[in-house]
Amino acid sequence: MLLAAYAVAWAWTAVGRGVPGGDDHPGQIYRLIHIITLGPAPWHWNPGWWAGYPEMQYYPPGFFYLGYLVHWLALGLASPGLVYLLLVWLVLLLPAASTYALLTRVLGSGWAALPGAFLAFAISAGTRSGMEEGVRWGLVAARFGWGLLPLLALSLLPWLEGRRRPRAVPALLFAAVVLAHPAHGPTALAFIAGAALVAEGTRGRRLATALVVLGVGLGVAAFWLIPLVAHLVIPPPMALALTWGDASLPGVAAAVASRPLLLLMLAVSVVGWVALAAGLRPPRALVWLQVVALGALGLTVADTLLAERTGLLWLPADRVIDGAILAVILGATAAIAALVRAGIARYRWDPPWAAAGIAVTLGIAAGLFLSGAPVGSQEPTVSLWPRPGGWPTSDEIIRGNRLNLLWDALRRGPNGRVLFVRSGVPLEFGRDWWRAHSHVTGLTPVVSDREIIGGTFTHPSPVAGYYYAGLLPDRDARRTPIRQLAEQLDGLSVFGRPLGRQRPGEFTRLAIRLRVSAVVALEEDAPRLAFLTTDPEWGFPTRVGPFLVFTAGTPRPLPQRLGPDRYFTFLAQPEAGWASTGVAWSPLWRARSPAGPLATRQGDLGLLEVEVPSARGVEVTLHHRPGVAEWAGALTSLAAAALLLLGRGWLDRRLT
Repeated sequence: MLLAAYAVAWAWTAVGRGVPGGDDHPGQIYRLIHIITLGPAPWHWNPGWWAGYPEMQYYPPGFFYLGYLVHWLALGLASPGLVYLLLVWLVLLLPAASTYALLTRVLGSGWAALPGAFLAFAISAGTRSGMEEGVRWGLVAARFGWGLLPLLALSLLPWLEGRRRPRAVPALLFAAVVLAHPAHGPTALAFIAGAALVAEGTRGRRLATALVVLGVGLGVAAFWLIPLVAHLVIPPPMALALTWGDASLPGVAAAVASRPLLLLMLAVSVVGWVALAAGLRPPRALVWLQVVALGALGLTVADTLLAERTGLLWLPADRVIDGAILAVILGATAAIAALVRAGIARYRWDPPWAAAGIAVTLGIAAGLFLSGAPVGSQEPTVSLWPRPGGWPTSDEIIRGNRLNLLWDALRRGPNGRVLFVRSGVPLEFGRDWWRAHSHVTGLTPVVSDREIIGGTFTHPSPVAGYYYAGLLPDRDARRTPIRQLAEQLDGLSVFGRPLGRQRPGEFTRLAIRLRVSAVVALEEDAPRLAFLTTDPEWGFPTRVGPFLVFTAGTPRPLPQRLGPDRYFTFLAQPEAGWASTGVAWSPLWRARSPAGPLATRQGDLGLLEVEVPSARGVEVTLHHRPGVAEWAGALTSLAAAALLLLGRGWLDRRLT
């Protein structure tokens, strides 16, 4: 009751006034709208951002599938904003509830479980899944996967207790963790492998059981995983690795060393590991949690050593460590319990007030002495209470920046895309890129029906890579990750070149190729916009609130949408050859003229090009439809689901 009262009061203070609108939240709402309007298939084409992108194929979809389920259960009567707000409440509270349920079961006392559950709820410490980044910043998918990890552990406990083997639930929860955020996959693997190491039974039988759980779980998630891996491995790439944190071993170690609370938990875990090595034999579940913590840390260290050298940067260690930190919280709690039970002569957790004293003491220590932010950090180790003014709602941001007027002006503008010089709007004065801000401009396609370039958070699209750093998809995008956040480039550069060094004619040529007919900047960017103000193509800007809107003299028509994943365009050029469609390239595009199929390829800017057979022009129908990898993934997931539903008896016989 104490934990629930504190967590609910925390959540009400933070998000009780409405849909959060700070930082990444508007972009996550956009993705939820994508999956509600287009459907759950990952390959559905969303034209709104970056000249189009199959958004859910390259971003973990689990959180948004849950939103789609809520929308469906509400018979479509709940608005996307309301659905999103409900999900934010869920991911905010889930780590506390799931960790408390797990530790209560393992330790046999709710009081003893309280410190670990409190830390799982309130910890920030630079983690993508913590309270600051996972909730206030809007990295809700990472927070969701983090909260599912203790539920996966809870589903494995009967196996450790020798009561029954893992069945459908652990496999489904493993799949849910992967779909929520693959960066937590290594920690989920550590839970299952640790259970196989500690559980009763022969080694071969335990290994077979773990492999079945992992295999079936991966099979359930295959509809998303197989196409993802295929399109990342087979050139040309469809996504760029996002490695804007320091994922090296020294960087990760320095981040941990700057947080006394993390060092304390590691020290307790080390003492527990030494005690295990010395022959201490606590209950099996306590051993398991300590083994999982060691395994998760080992996988994180392996990632720091191998990812950069091999070029496999898709799961950077600064994200994988989130799950390891949660595992260390659980392992340290288990180590304390094991040491107390072994060293203080059969100490029991009764009466509860004794354990309550331990819980309160640890909580006060964490809050007063160990939760402060290190020098240079923007977030505390433990977020004891929401920061005043740090949780603005979407409505407040839209009203304060007069965004409705901007969207109305863009709606009336000439046909074509809108290029935003910035990734969003700042919410406070200053020059620091990390100051409070919102990527609310990412909602422009939903509100004004205008496609955008920029105006959103850091994105893996090859077109975004060209916008951020000038990476040409056909040359260097495959081996060059995005190492700077979009916010770090705001008001400084576009297309990899500083604003003050942009050439008017060159910028206009790029805008024409990207079908950009309007450019939006902030008033504070005006001194660096000579490439627009001196080019007669753009003319004098219109002021709308804090924004400057430059409008092209001619429209730049985009392909006409015929339906989901289908578009029509007319391509004409002086001679037969390759012509740009103006939409981003994807290996799933199929182009067809009245005479038959047309060849396609990726252009140098990452746009789809079609081979035009005649200089007179041709009508082209574009269809973005699933390919071999998509069908293989879907069939694998169907087979795994059928095995869980219809083949449980067969699995039981094989695992007995």
